[in-house]
Amino acid sequence: MLSVQVKKLDSQGLREVSFTVYGEPASKANSRKLVTIKGKPAFIKSAKALRYVTDFQTQCPKLQHLLEGDLSITVDVWYATKRPDLDVSVILDACQNLVYFNDRQCREQHLFWHLDRKNPRAEIVIRQIILDEN
Repeated sequence: MLSVQVKKLDSQGLREVSFTVYGEPASKANSRKLVTIKGKPAFIKSAKALRYVTDFQTQCPKLQHLLEGDLSITVDVWYATKRPDLDVSVILDACQNLVYFNDRQCREQHLFWHLDRKNPRAEIVIRQIILDEN
């Protein structure tokens, strides 16, 4: 069941979005395969990574007004085994055009690895921030 919270953080109108996506994220770095396209080698996402992106995007909220500006993202990932590396790059990519415009907006990341053999998932909190430009 999709549970999404969108709330305003302060009088400046900054927003925060939190949601959970079920399933184990594929590591982008370890989920590439080498193929040849028009005679040239290229790395593409594996079938596992492509499946995860599809599953993620069906569970991820589609905000009517995407988050703008600089963002902070906190991701707690519960993996089904101890084997996977903590890698949320697939999650960052999958949120594009659903929660924010581009993952380059994520200027601050807080990542946490957990183990839950029966219920792998990612709990995600994305908030707008104002960076000190000094």
